[in-house]
Amino acid sequence: MDLDAILGAIQWPAMAVTLFAAWLVASRSASRRAAGFWCFIASNVLWIIWGWHTRAWALVALQIGLFALNVRGAAKNEKS
Repeated sequence: MDLDAILGAIQWPAMAVTLFAAWLVASRSASRRAAGFWCFIASNVLWIIWGWHTRAWALVALQIGLFALNVRGAAKNEKS
């Protein structure tokens, strides 16, 4: 499998991690919410890689913004 195919396939794990993160963030447990924010951060990185590869610049910009919000959410979750 070449690099182009690997980068093209990143959208599928990115999607799965995003859905799992949303499920975790909806938890009443602070530790699960924290894990959810870290999963969201991982999905942001995966989406940025995929978006960069496909030149989907609006998606890259969105994921950078969401990355910042997820870092904020992780920090706020630790304080509660």
